[in-house]
Amino acid sequence: QVQLVESGGGLVQPGGSLRLSCAASGSTISLNTMGWHRQAPGKQRELVATITGLRNTNYADSVKGRFTISRDDAENTVYLQMNSLKPEDTAVYYCTGSYYYPPKNYWGQGTQVTVSP
Repeated sequence: QVQLVESGGGLVQPGGSLRLSCAASGSTISLNTMGWHRQAPGKQRELVATITGLRNTNYADSVKGRFTISRDDAENTVYLQMNSLKPEDTAVYYCTGSYYYPPKNYWGQGTQVTVSP
């Protein structure tokens, strides 16, 4: 049973930084595509960033140049470094995993990020 547990969310002022972590258990993240999604109040969930097993990355246009996704397969952990945060980044951030074998998508419970003066 794969479990993804996020941590690192909180309240930060505009222009500040946060680092989210996602600890995976139950199966190695190696070779699997991991990512982060977010959902702001009253809005649909949206993709923030993904990273493949070969460390190819993809970002939403709204976060390019400000957010960086990374992974440590030895620690079974995925990170999201968020810099120059804006109020519109306020959302619940979810860690996601697209596992190849057996093929299945997993979601964490989410961590709240609030950007406010």
